[in-house]
Amino acid sequence: MTGTDAKRVIRRYNAFQLFAGLLWWLPVFYVFQRSAGLSDREIFSIQSIFYLAFCLLDIPTGMIADRFDYRRCLQGGAVILVVANLIPVWQPTFVGFLAQFLLIALAHSLFSGAGSAYLYEYLQRTGNETSYQGAEGSARAWTLIGRIACLPAAGFLTAWWGPSAYVLSAVTCAIAAVIALGFPALPGIQSHKVEPVLPALVGALRSLASSKRLMLLMAQGIAVFTLVRIGQANLFQPILESKHLPLHWFGVLMAATTVFEVAGAARSAVLARFGQVRVVLVLTVLMAVALASVIPLGLAGTMVCLAVFSLASGLAFPVQRKLVNQAITEPARRATLLSVESLADRAVCALVVFVMGGFLARGAMPEFLVLLAVAVAVAMVALAVLINRSRERAATKENVA
Repeated sequence: MTGTDAKRVIRRYNAFQLFAGLLWWLPVFYVFQRSAGLSDREIFSIQSIFYLAFCLLDIPTGMIADRFDYRRCLQGGAVILVVANLIPVWQPTFVGFLAQFLLIALAHSLFSGAGSAYLYEYLQRTGNETSYQGAEGSARAWTLIGRIACLPAAGFLTAWWGPSAYVLSAVTCAIAAVIALGFPALPGIQSHKVEPVLPALVGALRSLASSKRLMLLMAQGIAVFTLVRIGQANLFQPILESKHLPLHWFGVLMAATTVFEVAGAARSAVLARFGQVRVVLVLTVLMAVALASVIPLGLAGTMVCLAVFSLASGLAFPVQRKLVNQAITEPARRATLLSVESLADRAVCALVVFVMGGFLARGAMPEFLVLLAVAVAVAMVALAVLINRSRERAATKENVA
Protein backbone atom coordinates (compact mmCIF):
# COMPACT_ATOMS: atom_id res chain seq x y z
CA MET A 1 0.00 0.00 0.00
CA THR A 2 1.26 3.49 -0.86
CA GLY A 3 1.10 6.85 0.83
CA THR A 4 -1.55 7.77 -1.73
CA ASP A 5 -3.85 5.04 -0.39
CA ALA A 6 -3.34 6.33 3.15
CA LYS A 7 -4.10 9.90 2.09
CA ARG A 8 -7.28 8.71 0.38
CA VAL A 9 -8.44 6.95 3.55
CA ILE A 10 -7.62 10.02 5.65
CA ARG A 11 -9.67 12.22 3.31
CA ARG A 12 -12.62 9.83 3.49
CA TYR A 13 -12.30 9.61 7.28
CA ASN A 14 -12.27 13.43 7.46
CA ALA A 15 -15.43 13.60 5.35
CA PHE A 16 -17.14 10.96 7.48
CA GLN A 17 -16.31 12.81 10.70
CA LEU A 18 -17.48 16.08 9.15
CA PHE A 19 -20.96 14.85 8.21
CA ALA A 20 -21.50 12.46 11.14
CA GLY A 21 -20.59 15.20 13.61
CA LEU A 22 -22.70 17.93 12.03
CA LEU A 23 -25.62 18.06 14.48
CA TRP A 24 -27.40 21.29 13.60
CA TRP A 25 -29.52 21.22 16.75
CA LEU A 26 -26.54 21.27 19.13
CA PRO A 27 -26.64 25.01 19.97
CA VAL A 28 -30.43 25.09 20.52
CA PHE A 29 -31.57 21.67 21.82
CA TYR A 30 -31.84 22.94 25.41
CA VAL A 31 -34.07 25.84 24.35
CA PHE A 32 -36.05 23.60 21.96
CA GLN A 33 -36.70 21.06 24.73
CA ARG A 34 -37.70 23.84 27.10
CA SER A 35 -40.14 25.20 24.51
CA ALA A 36 -41.60 21.69 24.17
CA GLY A 37 -42.51 21.80 27.86
CA LEU A 38 -39.61 19.94 29.52
CA SER A 39 -38.24 21.17 32.84
CA ASP A 40 -34.53 21.56 33.63
CA ARG A 41 -34.64 18.42 35.75
CA GLU A 42 -36.17 16.43 32.85
CA ILE A 43 -33.63 17.81 30.35
CA PHE A 44 -30.62 16.94 32.50
CA SER A 45 -32.15 13.59 33.44
CA ILE A 46 -32.22 12.71 29.73
CA GLN A 47 -28.57 13.69 29.40
CA SER A 48 -27.60 11.69 32.48
CA ILE A 49 -29.44 8.62 31.14
CA PHE A 50 -27.72 9.24 27.80
CA TYR A 51 -24.28 8.89 29.40
CA LEU A 52 -25.36 5.83 31.38
CA ALA A 53 -26.58 4.22 28.15
CA PHE A 54 -23.09 4.72 26.75
CA CYS A 55 -21.73 2.84 29.75
CA LEU A 56 -23.92 -0.16 28.94
CA LEU A 57 -23.24 -0.09 25.20
CA ASP A 58 -19.59 0.95 24.79
CA ILE A 59 -17.82 -2.31 25.63
CA PRO A 60 -20.26 -4.60 23.74
CA THR A 61 -20.00 -2.43 20.62
CA GLY A 62 -16.21 -2.24 20.94
CA MET A 63 -16.04 -6.02 21.12
CA ILE A 64 -18.29 -6.27 18.07
CA ALA A 65 -15.90 -3.96 16.20
CA ASP A 66 -12.84 -6.01 17.19
CA ARG A 67 -14.49 -9.32 16.37
CA PHE A 68 -16.09 -8.36 13.07
CA ASP A 69 -15.41 -5.15 11.15
CA TYR A 70 -14.69 -1.56 12.18
CA ARG A 71 -16.26 -0.34 8.94
CA ARG A 72 -19.63 -2.01 9.59
CA CYS A 73 -19.83 -0.29 12.96
CA LEU A 74 -19.25 3.11 11.34
CA GLN A 75 -21.87 2.42 8.69
CA GLY A 76 -24.45 1.12 11.17
CA GLY A 77 -23.86 4.01 13.55
CA ALA A 78 -24.47 6.57 10.80
CA VAL A 79 -27.79 4.94 9.83
CA ILE A 80 -28.92 4.91 13.47
CA LEU A 81 -28.09 8.62 13.73
CA VAL A 82 -30.42 9.34 10.81
CA VAL A 83 -33.31 7.69 12.64
CA ALA A 84 -32.43 9.35 15.95
CA ASN A 85 -32.45 12.86 14.48
CA LEU A 86 -35.91 12.38 12.98
CA ILE A 87 -37.63 11.34 16.23
CA PRO A 88 -38.02 14.88 17.70
CA VAL A 89 -39.69 16.00 14.46
CA TRP A 90 -42.77 13.87 15.14
CA GLN A 91 -42.43 13.22 18.89
CA PRO A 92 -41.20 16.38 20.71
CA THR A 93 -41.93 14.96 24.17
CA PHE A 94 -39.87 13.66 27.08
CA VAL A 95 -40.20 10.11 25.72
CA GLY A 96 -39.29 11.24 22.20
CA PHE A 97 -36.21 13.16 23.29
CA LEU A 98 -35.15 10.27 25.52
CA ALA A 99 -35.48 7.84 22.60
CA GLN A 100 -33.45 10.23 20.42
CA PHE A 101 -30.61 10.43 22.93
CA LEU A 102 -30.61 6.68 23.55
CA LEU A 103 -30.21 6.03 19.82
CA ILE A 104 -27.47 8.64 19.66
CA ALA A 105 -25.75 6.80 22.52
CA LEU A 106 -25.95 3.57 20.51
CA ALA A 107 -24.64 5.23 17.35
CA HIS A 108 -21.74 6.96 19.06
CA SER A 109 -20.83 3.85 21.02
CA LEU A 110 -20.43 2.15 17.63
CA PHE A 111 -18.21 5.06 16.53
CA SER A 112 -16.24 5.59 19.73
CA GLY A 113 -13.74 2.75 19.48
CA ALA A 114 -14.18 1.73 15.86
CA GLY A 115 -13.33 5.07 14.25
CA SER A 116 -9.95 5.64 15.91
CA ALA A 117 -9.15 1.91 15.78
CA TYR A 118 -9.83 1.74 12.01
CA LEU A 119 -7.75 4.82 11.24
CA TYR A 120 -4.82 3.82 13.48
CA GLU A 121 -4.75 0.22 12.25
CA TYR A 122 -4.97 1.22 8.58
CA LEU A 123 -2.13 3.72 8.87
CA GLN A 124 -0.01 1.36 10.94
CA ARG A 125 -0.47 -1.56 8.53
CA THR A 126 0.42 0.59 5.54
CA GLY A 127 3.55 1.99 7.19
CA ASN A 128 2.04 5.45 7.77
CA GLU A 129 1.71 5.37 11.56
CA THR A 130 3.48 8.72 11.94
CA SER A 131 0.55 10.34 10.12
CA TYR A 132 -1.97 9.29 12.78
CA GLN A 133 -1.92 12.31 15.10
CA GLY A 134 -2.15 14.71 12.17
CA ALA A 135 -4.96 12.64 10.65
CA GLU A 136 -6.91 12.57 13.92
CA GLY A 137 -6.36 16.30 14.31
CA SER A 138 -7.47 17.07 10.75
CA ALA A 139 -10.59 14.93 11.18
CA ARG A 140 -11.44 16.87 14.33
CA ALA A 141 -10.73 20.13 12.54
CA TRP A 142 -13.03 19.26 9.61
CA THR A 143 -15.83 18.34 12.02
CA LEU A 144 -15.45 21.72 13.66
CA ILE A 145 -15.21 23.58 10.36
CA GLY A 146 -18.55 22.07 9.40
CA ARG A 147 -20.03 23.37 12.62
CA ILE A 148 -18.56 26.83 12.03
CA ALA A 149 -20.17 26.95 8.59
CA CYS A 150 -23.59 25.64 9.62
CA LEU A 151 -24.31 26.22 13.30
CA PRO A 152 -24.74 30.01 13.07
CA ALA A 153 -27.99 29.26 11.23
CA ALA A 154 -29.36 27.02 14.03
CA GLY A 155 -31.09 29.74 16.03
CA PHE A 156 -32.62 31.36 12.96
CA LEU A 157 -33.79 27.99 11.58
CA THR A 158 -35.36 27.05 14.91
CA ALA A 159 -37.18 30.38 15.07
CA TRP A 160 -38.46 29.78 11.52
CA TRP A 161 -39.51 26.16 12.06
CA GLY A 162 -38.68 24.39 15.31
CA PRO A 163 -37.70 20.92 14.01
CA SER A 164 -35.69 22.16 10.99
CA ALA A 165 -32.31 21.66 12.69
CA TYR A 166 -33.20 18.00 13.36
CA VAL A 167 -34.20 17.38 9.75
CA LEU A 168 -30.93 18.86 8.47
CA SER A 169 -29.00 16.72 10.96
CA ALA A 170 -30.67 13.59 9.58
CA VAL A 171 -29.67 14.61 6.03
CA THR A 172 -26.00 15.14 6.89
CA CYS A 173 -25.85 11.84 8.82
CA ALA A 174 -27.28 10.07 5.76
CA ILE A 175 -24.39 11.52 3.74
CA ALA A 176 -21.99 10.13 6.38
CA ALA A 177 -23.53 6.67 5.97
CA VAL A 178 -22.91 6.80 2.21
CA ILE A 179 -19.29 7.88 2.78
CA ALA A 180 -18.75 5.02 5.27
CA LEU A 181 -19.74 2.50 2.59
CA GLY A 182 -16.58 3.45 0.70
CA PHE A 183 -14.05 2.71 3.46
CA PRO A 184 -11.57 0.08 2.18
CA ALA A 185 -10.90 -3.11 4.14
CA LEU A 186 -7.86 -3.16 6.40
CA PRO A 187 -4.83 -4.56 4.57
CA GLY A 188 -3.30 -7.81 5.79
CA ILE A 189 -4.84 -11.03 7.02
CA GLN A 190 -8.45 -10.49 7.97
CA SER A 191 -9.43 -14.00 9.00
CA HIS A 192 -8.54 -14.93 12.56
CA LYS A 193 -9.86 -17.07 15.34
CA VAL A 194 -12.82 -15.39 17.03
CA GLU A 195 -12.60 -15.49 20.83
CA PRO A 196 -15.75 -16.20 22.82
CA VAL A 197 -17.25 -13.02 24.27
CA LEU A 198 -16.37 -13.49 27.94
CA PRO A 199 -12.72 -14.53 27.38
CA ALA A 200 -12.33 -11.62 24.94
CA LEU A 201 -13.61 -9.15 27.54
CA VAL A 202 -11.47 -10.69 30.29
CA GLY A 203 -8.45 -10.53 27.98
CA ALA A 204 -9.02 -6.85 27.25
CA LEU A 205 -9.42 -6.00 30.94
CA ARG A 206 -6.32 -8.04 31.78
CA SER A 207 -4.39 -6.13 29.10
CA LEU A 208 -5.57 -2.86 30.64
CA ALA A 209 -4.72 -3.94 34.19
CA SER A 210 -1.21 -4.94 33.14
CA SER A 211 -0.45 -1.45 31.80
CA LYS A 212 -0.45 1.18 34.53
CA ARG A 213 0.53 3.81 31.98
CA LEU A 214 -2.50 3.04 29.80
CA MET A 215 -4.82 3.31 32.81
CA LEU A 216 -3.34 6.68 33.81
CA LEU A 217 -3.55 8.03 30.26
CA MET A 218 -7.18 6.91 30.06
CA ALA A 219 -7.89 8.73 33.33
CA GLN A 220 -6.33 11.81 31.80
CA GLY A 221 -8.62 11.37 28.78
CA ILE A 222 -11.68 11.11 31.03
CA ALA A 223 -10.97 14.58 32.39
CA VAL A 224 -10.58 16.05 28.89
CA PHE A 225 -13.72 14.37 27.58
CA THR A 226 -15.84 15.36 30.58
CA LEU A 227 -14.85 19.01 30.37
CA VAL A 228 -15.45 19.15 26.61
CA ARG A 229 -18.90 17.59 26.94
CA ILE A 230 -19.86 19.75 29.92
CA GLY A 231 -18.60 22.94 28.30
CA GLN A 232 -19.87 22.40 24.77
CA ALA A 233 -23.07 20.39 25.21
CA ASN A 234 -24.42 20.69 28.73
CA LEU A 235 -23.49 24.17 29.98
CA PHE A 236 -23.04 26.18 26.79
CA GLN A 237 -26.69 27.18 26.47
CA PRO A 238 -27.40 27.76 30.21
CA ILE A 239 -24.29 29.99 30.37
CA LEU A 240 -25.45 32.08 27.40
CA GLU A 241 -28.97 32.30 28.80
CA SER A 242 -27.54 33.59 32.08
CA LYS A 243 -25.79 36.34 30.08
CA HIS A 244 -29.12 37.22 28.38
CA LEU A 245 -27.91 36.48 24.84
CA PRO A 246 -30.82 36.15 22.34
CA LEU A 247 -31.43 32.64 20.98
CA HIS A 248 -30.63 33.73 17.42
CA TRP A 249 -27.00 34.26 18.40
CA PHE A 250 -26.38 30.94 20.18
CA GLY A 251 -25.26 29.17 17.02
CA VAL A 252 -23.22 32.17 15.90
CA LEU A 253 -21.29 32.24 19.17
CA MET A 254 -20.77 28.47 19.15
CA ALA A 255 -19.37 28.75 15.62
CA ALA A 256 -17.13 31.65 16.64
CA THR A 257 -15.62 29.77 19.58
CA THR A 258 -15.28 26.66 17.44
CA VAL A 259 -12.86 28.57 15.19
CA PHE A 260 -10.40 28.44 18.09
CA GLU A 261 -10.93 24.71 18.54
CA VAL A 262 -10.19 24.18 14.84
CA ALA A 263 -6.97 26.17 15.22
CA GLY A 264 -5.96 24.02 18.18
CA ALA A 265 -6.82 20.70 16.52
CA ALA A 266 -4.92 21.62 13.37
CA ARG A 267 -1.78 22.74 15.25
CA SER A 268 -1.58 20.30 18.15
CA ALA A 269 1.65 18.75 16.83
CA VAL A 270 3.63 21.92 17.59
CA LEU A 271 3.31 21.22 21.32
CA ALA A 272 5.09 17.85 21.13
CA ARG A 273 8.44 19.35 22.14
CA PHE A 274 7.01 20.33 25.53
CA GLY A 275 6.12 16.73 26.38
CA GLN A 276 2.76 15.33 25.28
CA VAL A 277 1.59 14.12 28.68
CA ARG A 278 2.54 17.41 30.35
CA VAL A 279 0.79 19.40 27.64
CA VAL A 280 -2.52 17.55 28.07
CA LEU A 281 -2.40 17.94 31.86
CA VAL A 282 -1.82 21.71 31.64
CA LEU A 283 -4.48 22.18 28.95
CA THR A 284 -7.02 20.26 31.02
CA VAL A 285 -6.54 22.60 33.98
CA LEU A 286 -6.75 25.60 31.64
CA MET A 287 -10.09 24.35 30.31
CA ALA A 288 -11.55 24.03 33.81
CA VAL A 289 -10.31 27.47 34.86
CA ALA A 290 -11.72 29.05 31.66
CA LEU A 291 -15.17 27.62 32.41
CA ALA A 292 -15.13 28.81 36.00
CA SER A 293 -13.98 32.29 34.90
CA VAL A 294 -17.28 33.02 33.10
CA ILE A 295 -18.98 33.48 36.49
CA PRO A 296 -18.09 37.13 37.27
CA LEU A 297 -17.75 38.28 33.66
CA GLY A 298 -20.12 39.92 31.24
CA LEU A 299 -20.94 38.66 27.75
CA ALA A 300 -17.66 39.86 26.18
CA GLY A 301 -15.56 38.25 28.91
CA THR A 302 -17.59 35.05 28.65
CA MET A 303 -16.88 34.90 24.93
CA VAL A 304 -13.14 35.21 25.60
CA CYS A 305 -13.28 32.43 28.21
CA LEU A 306 -15.21 30.14 25.86
CA ALA A 307 -12.67 30.86 23.10
CA VAL A 308 -9.78 29.92 25.44
CA PHE A 309 -11.68 26.79 26.48
CA SER A 310 -12.20 25.80 22.83
CA LEU A 311 -8.56 26.44 21.86
CA ALA A 312 -7.33 24.29 24.76
CA SER A 313 -9.72 21.44 23.95
CA GLY A 314 -8.68 21.51 20.27
CA LEU A 315 -5.02 21.26 21.22
CA ALA A 316 -5.55 18.49 23.79
CA PHE A 317 -7.80 16.05 21.93
CA PRO A 318 -5.49 14.71 19.15
CA VAL A 319 -2.52 14.47 21.53
CA GLN A 320 -4.50 12.48 24.07
CA ARG A 321 -5.84 10.14 21.37
CA LYS A 322 -2.32 9.41 20.16
CA LEU A 323 -1.01 8.78 23.69
CA VAL A 324 -3.70 6.21 24.41
CA ASN A 325 -3.32 4.41 21.07
CA GLN A 326 0.45 4.20 21.50
CA ALA A 327 0.04 2.74 24.99
CA ILE A 328 -2.13 -0.16 23.74
CA THR A 329 0.09 -3.24 23.48
CA GLU A 330 -2.50 -5.64 21.99
CA PRO A 331 -3.80 -4.25 18.66
CA ALA A 332 -6.37 -7.06 18.33
CA ARG A 333 -8.16 -5.60 21.37
CA ARG A 334 -7.79 -1.95 20.35
CA ALA A 335 -11.47 -1.09 19.80
CA THR A 336 -12.49 -2.91 23.00
CA LEU A 337 -9.88 -1.05 25.04
CA LEU A 338 -10.86 2.28 23.49
CA SER A 339 -14.47 1.43 24.33
CA VAL A 340 -13.47 0.76 27.95
CA GLU A 341 -12.05 4.28 28.05
CA SER A 342 -15.20 5.63 26.40
CA LEU A 343 -17.34 3.80 28.96
CA ALA A 344 -15.42 5.44 31.78
CA ASP A 345 -15.77 8.82 30.02
CA ARG A 346 -19.55 8.51 29.90
CA ALA A 347 -19.85 7.09 33.42
CA VAL A 348 -18.06 10.12 34.85
CA CYS A 349 -20.12 12.44 32.62
CA ALA A 350 -23.35 10.82 33.81
CA LEU A 351 -22.36 11.45 37.41
CA VAL A 352 -21.23 15.02 36.76
CA VAL A 353 -24.36 15.88 34.76
CA PHE A 354 -26.59 14.39 37.46
CA VAL A 355 -24.88 16.56 40.09
CA MET A 356 -24.91 19.57 37.78
CA GLY A 357 -28.67 19.23 37.21
CA GLY A 358 -29.24 19.64 40.94
CA PHE A 359 -27.02 22.74 41.07
CA LEU A 360 -28.75 24.33 38.07
CA ALA A 361 -32.22 23.50 39.39
CA ARG A 362 -31.51 25.66 42.45
CA GLY A 363 -29.72 28.40 40.49
CA ALA A 364 -26.24 27.49 41.73
CA MET A 365 -24.28 27.19 38.46
CA PRO A 366 -21.42 29.44 39.72
CA GLU A 367 -20.78 27.15 42.71
CA PHE A 368 -20.77 24.11 40.44
CA LEU A 369 -18.19 25.62 38.05
CA VAL A 370 -15.86 26.59 40.90
CA LEU A 371 -16.08 23.11 42.44
CA LEU A 372 -15.47 21.53 39.03
CA ALA A 373 -12.35 23.64 38.44
CA VAL A 374 -10.92 22.77 41.87
CA ALA A 375 -11.63 19.05 41.40
CA VAL A 376 -9.97 19.01 37.96
CA ALA A 377 -6.88 20.87 39.17
CA VAL A 378 -6.39 18.48 42.10
CA ALA A 379 -6.95 15.43 39.86
CA MET A 380 -4.41 16.63 37.27
CA VAL A 381 -1.73 17.25 39.91
CA ALA A 382 -2.30 13.73 41.27
CA LEU A 383 -2.14 12.25 37.76
CA ALA A 384 1.10 14.12 37.00
CA VAL A 385 2.71 12.56 40.09
CA LEU A 386 1.43 9.06 39.27
CA ILE A 387 2.48 9.21 35.61
CA ASN A 388 5.94 10.40 36.58
CA ARG A 389 6.31 7.54 39.08
CA SER A 390 5.09 5.05 36.47
CA ARG A 391 7.73 6.30 34.03
CA GLU A 392 10.46 6.03 36.67
CA ARG A 393 9.48 2.44 37.52
CA ALA A 394 9.53 1.49 33.84
CA ALA A 395 12.99 3.03 33.42
CA THR A 396 14.25 1.17 36.51
CA LYS A 397 12.98 -2.16 35.17
CA GLU A 398 14.71 -1.56 31.83
CA ASN A 399 18.02 -0.76 33.56
CA VAL A 400 17.77 -3.90 35.72
CA ALA A 401 17.06 -6.03 32.66
